[in-house]
Amino acid sequence: MSPAPVIIAVDGRSGAGKTTLAVELAATLRAHHRVSLFHLEDIYPGWDGLAAGIERYVSTVLTPLSRGEAATWTSWDWENHYDGDARVTLPAEIVIVEGVGAAAEAARPLLDAVIWAESPDDIRRTRALDRDGATYEPYWDQWAAQEEEWLGLDDVPGHADLRVQNLADGSAPADVLRLLPFLPVLAPVLAPELSARRGLRLRAERLTAAPDAPELFHRLYGSSANAVWLDSSNAGSGKDGAGREALMAAERSRFSIMADDGGMFGQFVTHRGGVSRISAGSSTANVPGPFFRWLDTVWGRRAVRTPDGYPGEFTLGWLGCLGYELKRETGGSDLTASTPDAALIFAGRAVVLDHADGEAWLLALEAPDADEWLAEAREAVRAAADTAAQKADLAAEAGGSTGVVRPAAPTFRSRDSGAAYREKIAAAQYQITQGNSYEVCLTTTLEARIEAGSLDPWTTYLALRTRNPAPFASYLRLGSLAVASTSPERFLKIASDGGMRAEPIKGTRRRAADPEEDHRLRTDLATSLKDRAENIMIVDLLRNDLSHFAEPGSVTVSRLCAIESYATVHQMVSTIDARLGPGAPRAEAVAACFPAGSMTGAPKISTMAILDRLEAGPRGLYSGAIGYFSLNAAADLAVAIRTLVIDAAGDGTAELSLGVGGAITSDSVADDEYEEIRTKAYGVLSTLGAAFPED
Repeated sequence: MSPAPVIIAVDGRSGAGKTTLAVELAATLRAHHRVSLFHLEDIYPGWDGLAAGIERYVSTVLTPLSRGEAATWTSWDWENHYDGDARVTLPAEIVIVEGVGAAAEAARPLLDAVIWAESPDDIRRTRALDRDGATYEPYWDQWAAQEEEWLGLDDVPGHADLRVQNLADGSAPADVLRLLPFLPVLAPVLAPELSARRGLRLRAERLTAAPDAPELFHRLYGSSANAVWLDSSNAGSGKDGAGREALMAAERSRFSIMADDGGMFGQFVTHRGGVSRISAGSSTANVPGPFFRWLDTVWGRRAVRTPDGYPGEFTLGWLGCLGYELKRETGGSDLTASTPDAALIFAGRAVVLDHADGEAWLLALEAPDADEWLAEAREAVRAAADTAAQKADLAAEAGGSTGVVRPAAPTFRSRDSGAAYREKIAAAQYQITQGNSYEVCLTTTLEARIEAGSLDPWTTYLALRTRNPAPFASYLRLGSLAVASTSPERFLKIASDGGMRAEPIKGTRRRAADPEEDHRLRTDLATSLKDRAENIMIVDLLRNDLSHFAEPGSVTVSRLCAIESYATVHQMVSTIDARLGPGAPRAEAVAACFPAGSMTGAPKISTMAILDRLEAGPRGLYSGAIGYFSLNAAADLAVAIRTLVIDAAGDGTAELSLGVGGAITSDSVADDEYEEIRTKAYGVLSTLGAAFPED
C-alpha cells in the first residue's frame, strides 16, 4: 500500500481530445512526480457499455487507487466483443484517469480534481473517427446517445474544477498546466510547478520617447478583450509648482501602465461570491475560497528582479479592480453585486510610460513570443510618439482646443431622491448620537440603462480624462465590463521594500471659473473645522489599519489636511506612512485596509453595518480599488471614485452606474451634504452631457 495519491480526472464527450491531453499532462508532470495513467476506453464492456463501464471503473479501478492500493481490473476485448485479460494499474503520487465518465457522480467523491474537455461537435467527430477509423463510425450515434442520457442526469461540466476548450491546436495541455497549481488541493503536490512559475526572468527595454498615450493604447490593445490602462492623466500638472505638494503630486503622476492578458503568460481572473474563476488561453479553473486568500497564493513574494536603471515599482503582474463587496472578507456583511467582486488580468508584458523623464519602458517576461511582442511594441511607441508631435503642432495652431463629439446624453436615475437621501443623513446622524459611529460615509448610486452601441466606453474615457485629469485615472476593459475612472485618491501603496502609504481624501469644494471665487472656495475648505474633523477621523482609522502589519512605531502622519486642486474640485488630503513588518503577508496587509476607510467611516466594521442598512443595495466596483499587484511584491491601488462603470448586459443594452457620496458627522447639514454629492458627480455627468437626476 502506498500513500493515497492525488487523482485527476480528465472527462468530456467523445472526440474532445481527452486522451492526448491526459498523455501530455502525464508526460510533463513526470518531470517531478511519479504518475500513473488509466484510460476508461480499456474497461467499457462494448459499444452500449458506458453506464456499466463507469460502474466497473469506480469499483475496480478508482476505489483501490484512492486508497493507495494497486487496481486489478478486467479489460475489454474490442475485436472479440468480450471480456479480455486481467490488468493492473499501480498507484503513484499522481493518478490521471481519462475517458467519458471519468468524473461521473459516483467517482467524484474519490477524485481530487476534475478537468472537463470540450470541443465543437464537428471537431469531436472528425478527431474521434480519425483516431479509431471505421471501427468507431458505425457506433458513433449509439455511443453519443448514451453520453446525452448520462449527462442529462449528471452535470459533470458543472462540477468541473477546470474546463478546457480543446481546439486541437496543441495549446490545451500547456494552458491546463498553468492553472492546475491554482487548485488548492493540488497546490501541495504541484509545489515544483509552482516554484518554476515564480522563477521568471524579466526583460526590459528603455525607449527615449514620449508617445501619445491614447494612440499607443489603441494601437497595442484596441482589439484586446481584456486590457488595463492605469493612466496618470494629469502628468505634468505639478511640474511648475514648488514645494512639497508639487513633489508629491509629481510622484503620484509619474507613471502610466498599459497591458493586456495576451501572450503565453496572460491570465484573467474574476471573483464572485467566494469563487475565483481563472482563465488562461483555452482553459478556465474555478477556485473556491476567499479572494484575499487566493491573492496571497499568487502575489506577495518577489518573483522577478527589478531591471537596472528602471525607476518604477511595477514589474509586471496583476492589474484590475476590486469591488466594495469584498468587504465580506474583512468584517463586512455578504451582499451580492451585479458586477464581479474582483476582476484582474495577469500581464506578462506591458508598457510603462515615465512622464518625468519622457521615456517608455517595454517589459516582458522571457518567453518564446517575447521578441515578437517587443518588436511590435517598439514600433507602436515610435508611431505614437510621432502622433504626439503632430498633435502638439496642431494644438499650437488651434490655440490648444480639443473637440469631443458626444453621443446622446443618457438619462440617469438615482437610487435615492433628494428627500430620501436627506432622511438617510438624519438616520446616520442618529447612529452617531447613539455612539454606534463617529462618521458615516453615506453613498448613493446614479444609473442609466442605454442601448449598448449608443455610448462607446473608449471615447467616453478619452473625454473624461480630457475634462477631469487625475493622478489615478484608469480605463479598464474586462470582458463585458468597462471602467472609466478619474480617481484622485490613492487607497494604498506598498513598495517592494515594504514601505506603505495611504492618502485619504475627505473634504470637497467645487472649482469656480472666477479666480477670486475659486480662491475663496479653496480657503473655505482649508479652514473648515467640520471637514478637518472628518479627515482626521479617517486618518486615525487608517493609522489603525496600517498598524496591523506594520513595524511597531513606523506609522506616521507625514501630511495632515493639505489642500489639492483638480479640474473640477478642491480636495483635503492627508498622508499616512508605515513600514511593513518583516515577513508580513502582503495580501493580508491589503485586506486589513480594505475597503478604504474614507469610503466607510469610523469605526469601520460597525459603520459598514450601518451603511448596509441605510443604502439598501450593493455599491459594486464603486468604493473598491483599482491598480496593480506587481511581481516584485509591490502594489499601488486607487480608491474607485469619480468612476463610471459600463456593464454590457448581453441583450443589446448596457447599464451605466456612477457612485457618489460624502462623510456624515454629527454637525453635517443635510442640504450641504446633498450639494456635495452633486458636485462630485458633475465631472462625469457633464462630460456625458447628462444632468444630475431631479427629485
